[in-house]
This record gives sequence, structure tokens and C-alpha cells, in this order.
Amino acid sequence: MRVVLQRVRRGSVTVEGRVTGAVEQGFVALVGVTHGDTRADANLLANKTANLRVFEDDAGKMNRSALDVGAGVLVVSQFTLYADARKGRRPSFIDAAPPEIASPLVDDYAARLREQGVSRVEMGVFGAMMLVEILNEGPVTIILDTRDFTS
Repeated sequence: MRVVLQRVRRGSVTVEGRVTGAVEQGFVALVGVTHGDTRADANLLANKTANLRVFEDDAGKMNRSALDVGAGVLVVSQFTLYADARKGRRPSFIDAAPPEIASPLVDDYAARLREQGVSRVEMGVFGAMMLVEILNEGPVTIILDTRDFTS
């Protein structure tokens, strides 16, 4: 399972002209699921997301977590995080898990964020054509992948 976290001043998702989720200070979490991912992967990434110290303290150092600053997280499913563009000009998406596997794990990631104590967890719409607005602050972009934590 893979999450691209962007620290944002604000982020939102619009589907068919309707805002389905929005956060102010916090993260936009672009979430990809691959074959073999489990609820344990979702839990691991939610824990990392909630506790990652990338928000500034009073001294201007990245020393505070989303939990520390009351940040929200906008969760957006993104199967293209598992694109393979090594051959040809059209990426392959065979490494992305099918929707019946991926959708519940994206939901589980969001649920685990709530359980961790994240004050506001908002969602995109799985499988929909979404307009995602991200006002990246810093810029700070962190890639978390469960394969990096389980060696």
C-alpha cells in the first residue's frame, strides 16, 4: 500500500460539481493499493500519517504531527500510484489492486486515521473522476510505502 502525503494549507475534492471532501491545514493523502495489501497495511500507514512530524513548531522546525496541530486529512484513492511506465508510452496498471480489494482498504485507512485521533478525515469518491485541488504548503510531499517498512 502506498500513500503520497502532501502537507496542505487547503485541499478539496469535487465530483460532478459537488465538493465531497475538504480540509484546511493538514494533509491530502493520495492512496494506492496493490495486490496482497491488507488491513494491517492500512493501519500501519494511518499510524504513520497521524504521527509523522512535518508540521512546524514555534521555532519553525518540522517537529509536530497532524495529531499535535489538529490537522485534517483528505483521503483520495489513486490507483495510478501503481503505474508501471518502464516500457512503451502507455503505463500499465496491473500492479494496482482491483476495486473490490482497493476500495475497502482505502476506507479502512480513513477509519484508522479517525481511530488514531485525527480531528477531521474527509474523503474523495472511489472510482469517480475527481477534481482534486491541492495547495501544497512548504512544499512538503512524503511518500510512504508499506514495502519500505516490512523488510
